[in-house]
Amino acid sequence: MTKKQATANLSVPAHLEGLSFEAAMAELNTLVGSMEAGELPLEASVSAYQRGSDLVKYCAAQLEKVEQQVKVLEAGMLKPFADSGNQGANTGSEE
Repeated sequence: MTKKQATANLSVPAHLEGLSFEAAMAELNTLVGSMEAGELPLEASVSAYQRGSDLVKYCAAQLEKVEQQVKVLEAGMLKPFADSGNQGANTGSEE
């Protein structure tokens, strides 16, 4: 299974819809920090792990959406400028 297929199969929990990518990442960082520091009792760690797993799925889905948008933009609008820049430099040196 490719990364793209794995990301497409992620189901984002409804309670995370509307959350910004940045807010999800910030919450995930906080959860990971608490878990790594051993600040949470066992039951809270399990809940934090589940929440973190949901946040990872949500962030992966958001990144996939943005990646698709970038691909559409690249296909329709963006062209490399390297060729036009080199032609101008060559014209000046030919004289």
